[in-house]
Amino acid sequence: MSMGAYDEDEHERRERKNNTVDVSEDDDRTTYHGTVEYDSGDSTEDLLDQFEAIKAEQ
Repeated sequence: MSMGAYDEDEHERRERKNNTVDVSEDDDRTTYHGTVEYDSGDSTEDLLDQFEAIKAEQ
């Protein structure tokens, strides 16, 4: 068998492994409270100018 090749038994073993979910007792979802704010104050032209300035420094 060459590198990377596997037979049908290996394929079935990997399928069984990938289809099992291990859920431990400490797997609790965390509830987040708060807000998200997006700052879209800069215009596209300002951002492009800033990008060009950064590229020029390199």
